[in-house]
Amino acid sequence: MLHLTAGRLGSLLTRRGIMALTTSNVRMASHGHAVEQADMSVPMYLDRIDTPLPDRIYKDELSATEKSLKQKEKGSWTQLTDEEKLALYRISFKSTYAEMKQPDGEWKTVVAGMLFFFGMTGLIVIWQDIYVYPKTPRTFDPEWKAKQAQRMLDMRVNPVEGFASQWDYEKKQWK
Repeated sequence: MLHLTAGRLGSLLTRRGIMALTTSNVRMASHGHAVEQADMSVPMYLDRIDTPLPDRIYKDELSATEKSLKQKEKGSWTQLTDEEKLALYRISFKSTYAEMKQPDGEWKTVVAGMLFFFGMTGLIVIWQDIYVYPKTPRTFDPEWKAKQAQRMLDMRVNPVEGFASQWDYEKKQWK
C-alpha cells in the first residue's frame, strides 16, 4: 500500500505546479505539438474607450517615411500639415474615438443567442410536458368540476357565507 501524508502530497503537487509554470513561452501540448502562448508581462496594444492610452503604440516597426515623420514630430507642431498630424496619430493609435464608437453589430449576436436559448428552453418545456409530467387528472375536466359543484350545492356546503349561500334553491340558479 502506498500511503501519502498530507505534507508529502502537498510537496508533490507543488513541484508539479512549479514545473507547469515555467518561464518559457513555448510549451509542449498533448501529442508533442508546440503551443505558442502570449507573454502577458509584455505591454500590449488595445483600443478601448475606457482606457484612452494603451500600454504601447500601435505600430512597432516603422517605415523610413514614418521614421522621418517621427523625427519631424520632435520639432514645432505648427510646421506639420494636417496629413502629417493624422499620419502621426495613426502610428500611435489604430482608431479614433469616433471609429471605436461605431456600432459593430454585436447586438445581433446577443439577440440570436438569447432567441436560441429561449427556443431551447421552450423545447425542453414541451419535451417535459410530453414525456416527464403525468397526464392532467380527470378532476380538472369541466364535466367533473360541474358535477363537483352540483354535489356541493346538494350537500349545502357553507350555507351562511360560503359556496351554497350564493345559490337560490327555489329557482335553481345563482343569485
